[in-house]
Amino acid sequence: MAGLNVSIAFFLSVVAICEVIRQVSKRVLPLGVYRGLVRELLRMLMEIGPWGGGFGPDVILTLLFIIYLIHGVSFDGASANPTVSLQEFLVMDSSFVATAFKLLVQFVGMEAAGILTTHYWSWELTDFHLIQNLMALDCSSSIHTSLYHGIFVEGVCSFFFHLVALKFQHSHLLYRAPVLAVTVTTLAYTAGPFTGAFFNPTLASMVTFHCSGNILQEYVQVYWLGPLTGMLAALVLYQGNIPRLFQKNLLYSPKSKYRTPKGKAVPGLKQTRDNGEGQPQLRTKPRS
Repeated sequence: MAGLNVSIAFFLSVVAICEVIRQVSKRVLPLGVYRGLVRELLRMLMEIGPWGGGFGPDVILTLLFIIYLIHGVSFDGASANPTVSLQEFLVMDSSFVATAFKLLVQFVGMEAAGILTTHYWSWELTDFHLIQNLMALDCSSSIHTSLYHGIFVEGVCSFFFHLVALKFQHSHLLYRAPVLAVTVTTLAYTAGPFTGAFFNPTLASMVTFHCSGNILQEYVQVYWLGPLTGMLAALVLYQGNIPRLFQKNLLYSPKSKYRTPKGKAVPGLKQTRDNGEGQPQLRTKPRS
């Protein structure tokens, strides 16, 4: 329990520090720089910095729910996920330059978070930190299934995550944050034994790409190709198209918001042929 308390204290400290830096950045840096770089970097520090376990599944899943719930409330529009940034680009919510900067800063944030976490573990405040330091140079892959099944698992996780995120993107934060936290926790519980259920290329790159058991090409296929494919599938299913690539809706036929009322026949009036000027002639029926 002491180790758990230390980990929770570290997580809350990272959240508090990032929140202070975020508020200062809003006042010091131009708004565009803050939105595109700082908050993305801070989100990556919060996402990967506290990452680690050493506890039972019930504790890990509870902590995972709490972590993503706090992230959902405090993320301030940052994604810390390349597939989310690419999705924003594909739906034309973000320009090419802004998206490229986000991806770059996500990578920088990943490296910074890794350095922060490694330095924190080097203090060996708990037995888990000691074990983690011993295993750091000889970790094993998180892929515990076949390559194609791993790609499928990460793709399905990404599909459901993005589909839920798209569905609740305009909902109030008090509803959106818990729903996404429950979604991530459920996916982690279901798919975790197969691939670790990262469905976040940056997070997976930091946590498992350097581990033995699979080559780089296999890691890229599972943790990059899988989530990217799942995101595209969710976007097409939700919107029927990919706005950045083509406008035609492939799945849903457009429906007019307005209905043309069906008129009733007026006694004594009868519509006849066009008068040549685009308007029909009306013939009055003689009264007997």
